[in-house]
Amino acid sequence: MKESEFQKKIIDEIKERMPGCMVIKQDPNYIQGIPDLLILNGDKWAALEVKISKKANIQPNQEYYVDKMNKMSHAYFINPDNKEEILNEIQQAL
Repeated sequence: MKESEFQKKIIDEIKERMPGCMVIKQDPNYIQGIPDLLILNGDKWAALEVKISKKANIQPNQEYYVDKMNKMSHAYFINPDNKEEILNEIQQAL
């Protein structure tokens, strides 16, 4: 499976779990390293950096932005191995 296919599955599952939320795909060329997805639900939000595996390379600044955004609200690296755990956490938080 390609990362883009996994990302699409994540978006679909978030929308199914949290009807009415918005999932916005970020532009990687605007700010290098900003997480792939922004999830808005009411007055709460979370960000996700999608990786195809837990061993996938982390690009420059990705860890910085995930950490920074996690201090503001919720932000995570998500991959097939931790998908359920992360989606459950987001669903509880938002």
